[in-house]
Amino acid sequence: MHILVMGAGVVGVTTAWFLRQAGHEVTVVDRQARAGTETSYANGGQISVSHAEPWANPSAPFKVLKWLSQPDAPLLFKLRLDMAQWRWGLSFLMQCTSKRAAWNIRQMVNLGTYSRTTLQTLRKEQGLNYDQLEKGILHFYTDQKEFDSALEPTRQMQELGCDRQVIDAARAVELEPALMPIRHRIAGATYTSEDESGDARKFTQGLADKAEKAGVVFRYNTEVVGFENTRDRILGVATIAEDGRHETLRADSYVLSMGSFSAHMARKVGIFLNIYPAKGYSITAPVKNPEAAFTTSLTDDQYKLVYSRLGDRLRVAGTAELNGYDRDLNLVRCHAIVRRAAEIMPEGAYWDKSEFWAGLRPATPSNVPYIGRSKISNLYLNTGHGTLGWTHSCGSAAAMADIISGKKPEVDFKFCGV
Repeated sequence: MHILVMGAGVVGVTTAWFLRQAGHEVTVVDRQARAGTETSYANGGQISVSHAEPWANPSAPFKVLKWLSQPDAPLLFKLRLDMAQWRWGLSFLMQCTSKRAAWNIRQMVNLGTYSRTTLQTLRKEQGLNYDQLEKGILHFYTDQKEFDSALEPTRQMQELGCDRQVIDAARAVELEPALMPIRHRIAGATYTSEDESGDARKFTQGLADKAEKAGVVFRYNTEVVGFENTRDRILGVATIAEDGRHETLRADSYVLSMGSFSAHMARKVGIFLNIYPAKGYSITAPVKNPEAAFTTSLTDDQYKLVYSRLGDRLRVAGTAELNGYDRDLNLVRCHAIVRRAAEIMPEGAYWDKSEFWAGLRPATPSNVPYIGRSKISNLYLNTGHGTLGWTHSCGSAAAMADIISGKKPEVDFKFCGV
């Protein structure tokens, strides 16, 4: 079967890879000149099964209200005359119950665990190198209330097989000595030894190169603008090339993996996806003192920031700004990340030389992605992964290849249409 994948981010490229390994003819279309150059370009770098507590949880409504007036808040709603934003926000509030949060945690842990194992197998088989570190992820808390509120979600994750251990400040510093400057401020921590980190862009581009050698066709500098379709079937994808040339690309089946832009494209064929762009920021700085720079990947839960060591670079990423499709850098938020990183690890990096980046994460109100068959018989969805696209990419892709090939996926997850 010939399958056309729309999107060459980490989710689209992994989807193409696993489809090709399943024996399908695969074409990937993306508007950029190379794979992994939008939302996958400079994300937080974590393969984080332990990061499964959804934004929508019982404590979220109060926090969001408090953060509305803070320009550097971890989660910032910039209210707009935008029906999609208000609809997303209402759905978000409806997810903020203990029952819904527990269900969403189950989905995210199950998919994350399967995806992490799939990634590890793929890396070993293909000899991929993307500055990966297998030293676990350590969540640290500098606020006692934040630490106390993390204990119940941690217990739920443990019941689902995620080995997230509750530890004290002394153990946290033993695992990551670079936290010594703030040891006295750490209220508690959790540690998941099986989680990992690595550069998502390097991984995506490395796998795209291997996929191309395996026969996947990549159509770069080609923007998807619409569909030719009947009521229940896609007949072709309308595209515009860099030189302005219009072309309709045809295949037997189609996979929508266009990140935050998936919702807009799906509406063209009458499909509603409750995906809204959550603009995330990252800084990348050169290591200053290797002894003072972390090697264990970290999550600063109070500020919702993640830290990953990528060779001789330190990446700090986080915050979410719901402000439509605007991708301009908000320097207030960039400098807030720099200040916090410098506070935590003053000698770890040349923080004043940080490179700033922002990308649009495709967020659902529940943080659970859309994976599976749509109501249109030959259109499949693999999108809406939010902050966990890197974590969930390989598992989502392997499951998608199974679904399209008529097999039952190996992971316990609520797939669309199956």
